[in-house]
Amino acid sequence: MERHFQKELDNLNARIIEMGSRAEEMIRLAMQSLVERRAELASQVESLEHELNHMHLENDNFALRLLATQQPVAGDLRFLVTAIKINGELERVGDQAVNISENTQALLQSPPLKPLIDLPAMAELAEKMVRESHDAYVRRDAIQAEAVIMEDDKVDALKDQIFRELLTFMVADSTTIPRALSLILISRNLERIGDQAVNIAEDVIFMVAGKDVRHPREGKRA
Repeated sequence: MERHFQKELDNLNARIIEMGSRAEEMIRLAMQSLVERRAELASQVESLEHELNHMHLENDNFALRLLATQQPVAGDLRFLVTAIKINGELERVGDQAVNISENTQALLQSPPLKPLIDLPAMAELAEKMVRESHDAYVRRDAIQAEAVIMEDDKVDALKDQIFRELLTFMVADSTTIPRALSLILISRNLERIGDQAVNIAEDVIFMVAGKDVRHPREGKRA
């Protein structure tokens, strides 16, 4: 029975790892669509969302079944609770990638407002945070998870910088407002992806060390 339960835990672990890879791919495609102005990539992101949503439901049901039937304790219980939480965070990362794609499709109907510099840099950092929080989960590495948390302020600073720059465009020329607002919304989506990477990192720390580090930061995120 113990060997069977361990195989089930390993199966769930593999499912979460696969879901993380899929979420990372969605971020990459969404931003590639924006930077390269390729509408077909935005459509790919929306197709991947259906797969991610299906995986989300399957993983939750799988984990809940193990909780109900195996009555795990200690490290196994922490793993299952963490897997359910990370599963939800990865689904929300996918939602943000879809939001980026939707705003990109609106932007592609008009000429570019400005060269994209800070937004791709912000996307690169947010994607890196997701990748490294995911790696921390795979490696059970609380130190790497703590490093992800420390990166969050950089994402927030870039979002503020992008907002200030786009605000000057909107004030100077009202015809730029729709495009500027779409870019601001994309920066907000990227900020949320960074927040979700932090949440995953916090969950990893709980799983590995049994330590809840959420509350010192809870006033920062909605």
